[in-house]
Parts: sequence; structure tokens; C-alpha cells
Amino acid sequence: MSGTAQTALPGLAANPGALAWEQALDFACSLTVELPLAHFTVRQALQLTPGMVLSSAWHQSADVPMRVNGRLIAWGEFEVIERALAVRLTELA
Repeated sequence: MSGTAQTALPGLAANPGALAWEQALDFACSLTVELPLAHFTVRQALQLTPGMVLSSAWHQSADVPMRVNGRLIAWGEFEVIERALAVRLTELA
């Protein structure tokens, strides 16, 4: 075995600062998928209860924004797989 570092991503060993990036790849981040509800009020937020269904003017075929730590990274569409709700990535931002 050679003295070079073994890395999970090709080309990282050739870049001296790349090892720091590789260590950051497993940091936790928050991915959110947003379903905008126009005209939603504080009163409605205070009246939320389990089982309540909120209707949206968002069209079923319209893409929804996907954010990582608040930054828009992509657009996706909701999909049902078996009995689970999923999001299919359709476009990178």
C-alpha cells in the first residue's frame, strides 16, 4: 500500500485541502420540502390539530422547492411509493 491517503472520492488525494472536505461530507444538514399555503394566518396555525387536512392552491403537478439548511438546491414533485410519501427530484436549482 502506498503512502497516499485512501479517499472515498476520486481526486481528493491530489488536493491538499480535499481531506478536510471529505470529513465534512458526513455532517448532518436539514433538507426541507416546502408546500406553500397562500393566505395561511397565525389564527389558522394556532388552530392546527392532529388529523387536520390543509388544502393548498398548489397544483398536484407543480414542482415544490427543496432546501438544504434554508438554501434552495432543487425542485421536486410529491409521489406516493407504496404507502409512503416521497419527493422525486426534477430539477437542480
